[in-house]
Amino acid sequence: MRWTQRAIRKLVERLEAEYGRDDVREHLDPLGELISCILSQNTTDATSFPTYFALRKKYKTWDAIARLPEDALADEIRAAGLANQKAKAILAALAAVRARFGRYTLEPLRKMSQEDAREWLESLPGVGPKTAAIVLCFGLGFPAIPVDTHVFRVSWRLGLIEKKVGPARAHRVLEAIVPQDLAYRFHVALIKHGRRTCTARKPKCVACVVRDRCRWYHEEGLQ
Repeated sequence: MRWTQRAIRKLVERLEAEYGRDDVREHLDPLGELISCILSQNTTDATSFPTYFALRKKYKTWDAIARLPEDALADEIRAAGLANQKAKAILAALAAVRARFGRYTLEPLRKMSQEDAREWLESLPGVGPKTAAIVLCFGLGFPAIPVDTHVFRVSWRLGLIEKKVGPARAHRVLEAIVPQDLAYRFHVALIKHGRRTCTARKPKCVACVVRDRCRWYHEEGLQ
């Protein structure tokens, strides 16, 4: 089954008809997206977001956070896990942003190409392909596709990508085949499908509204 852009558009429409088009979560400014993403690594949104908002409530400016000693920042974000590692990455990222743009903002990235902005973001400590894609997509409005565990699993099961591609490379592979105007909606729709139906264990294939297009469903003989 070949996945054309028309077929991908239909896929998203079918998933949205099933789950709705509401956002997965609140969007932040670009720098907020970056720092919250670093906090979210190896933990859940339910843990990382309260930690982020508590930090921002206590320290009103990025400069105030950037001036914190590493151990003090680690204490503030302890609830998000890996506090020492994340505090070091956050402070290094803030320093790099200030050094590059003269202030604590990522707004100048809007004037770059998507690939140049991605490359710069990925040069920051603690920032990999997923974090960079989230900042590009949610914070800056680029047609980047963040690939988390749900998006990756649903994508390879459907046959949009090969599993051997891996999550890190899947961002670019998916961006090459998904219509640019559909990038954000594609990301959201696949997350919802992965959470509710196409789960890692015991996927609910009988209830799946796109199983007719699913390579894994047909090849594994689950029908």
